[in-house]
Amino acid sequence: MSSGRSLLIVEDDELLRRALKDQLTAQQDFFQIDDVGTGADALTRVKDQVFDMILLDIGLPDMDGRDVCRQLRGSGVRSPIVMLTAADSDDDTITGLEAGANDYVTKPFRMAVLLARVRAHLRQHEKSDDAIFVIGPYKFQPAAKMLMTADGQKKIRLTEKETAILKYLYRVGNKTVSRETLLGEVWGYNAAVTTHTLETHVYRLRQKIEPDPAQVRILMTEPGGYRLNP
Repeated sequence: MSSGRSLLIVEDDELLRRALKDQLTAQQDFFQIDDVGTGADALTRVKDQVFDMILLDIGLPDMDGRDVCRQLRGSGVRSPIVMLTAADSDDDTITGLEAGANDYVTKPFRMAVLLARVRAHLRQHEKSDDAIFVIGPYKFQPAAKMLMTADGQKKIRLTEKETAILKYLYRVGNKTVSRETLLGEVWGYNAAVTTHTLETHVYRLRQKIEPDPAQVRILMTEPGGYRLNP
C-alpha cells in the first residue's frame, strides 16, 4: 500500500478515535489522517478536502451516521465509506449500505480485520472511474485524464502517459521513484524507450501543472528519479 492517501475518522468515542488514528498511522497506509467527533464536523471537513477513505461511526452525538453517509454521497463524495457500529443486525447493515456505505464493521473489531477491509476497498476504488486524488492544488481524475483546481475554474487535460506518470508517483506516496522503475511502469520494458523519453514527458507535464515551472514544487526531481510533493 502506498502512503499517498488521506483518511477521515468520524467517531465520538475519543479513546477509540485516538486508538484508530495511532494504529492506522503506524501502518503507514495514509500520509494524512484527520479525525472529528460529530457528523456536522465531518460534513464541514469534506467541503475543504477530498479524502481517499472515510471511517464513519453510526452512533454520533448530533446525528445518525447513516444520515451523514447519505449527505456525503449527496454532496458528491465518492470515496469508500466504512461504517462502524455497536449494533449487529441485518437491518442495520442493510440500512447502512442503502445509505451509501461500502462496508459495515461491528464493534468490537480486530484492527487486522478493519485494515483488511479498508485496503480492499481502497484497491477497488482506485481502479474505478470515481477515483479522485489530491495532488498539490489539484484534484486528479485519472479516468478522465484531467487535473482540476478545487474550485473547478481551471482544468488541465493530460495525455495517457502523463496520467500514468502521476498515478504511479501518487500511489507510492512521498517517495522517490527511479527513472528506470517509472519507465518500466509507464512504458513497459521496451528497449526502444530511454530515460530521455521520460524526461521529456516530465518536462511537458511540469509546463502544465507547475504554477511556476522555473520553481518546481509539485513534481520534484531527486537524485536518481522523481517524487510528488504531497
